[in-house]
Amino acid sequence: MSRLIRMDHTGHSTVAEWTADDPQAVEAAVEAFRRELDRGYLAMVSTGPGHAEQVRELPIDAPTVILRLPISGG
Repeated sequence: MSRLIRMDHTGHSTVAEWTADDPQAVEAAVEAFRRELDRGYLAMVSTGPGHAEQVRELPIDAPTVILRLPISGG
């Protein structure tokens, strides 16, 4: 089972869970993913130990997709 996780003030919240063979769950996850991006969150997936990349479309085969807000500063 894949998970879409939002990092927030509680630590993290599971936004969606899906399996690639469940089209309804995939569609619900894609919609949740888009809503979070519209709210300003960035989506990241692991590309190996200590490495991640930003994604703009939900990778259905990824085990975990992490949503986080951009780091502010200046």
